Amino acid sequence: MNEGASNNLTKEQKADIEALAALPEEEIDTSDIPEILDWSGAKRGLLYRPVKKQITLRLDADVVAWFRANAPNGRGYQTEMNRVLREHATRASKRA
Repeated sequence: MNEGASNNLTKEQKADIEALAALPEEEIDTSDIPEILDWSGAKRGLLYRPVKKQITLRLDADVVAWFRANAPNGRGYQTEMNRVLREHATRASKRA
């Protein structure tokens, strides 16, 4: 939850959220929320769009070929490369 949204909550709402956050997963009653098993119609990125920066980047041809070959229908390989780089950056930041 971002800081701006939490400032709009009442003390009671904040207390409820803190109480829920303290509960172990198995003690939270989700019986009124049906579990979604089929995500085939889901759409990514509707609520969050990261800022993208277009750059020129020189990569080894075999690396690009591997990502293209492993992308469904050759599509989305740049997104996958971005995900891998983000994962690496996150791990490196945690080590620092």
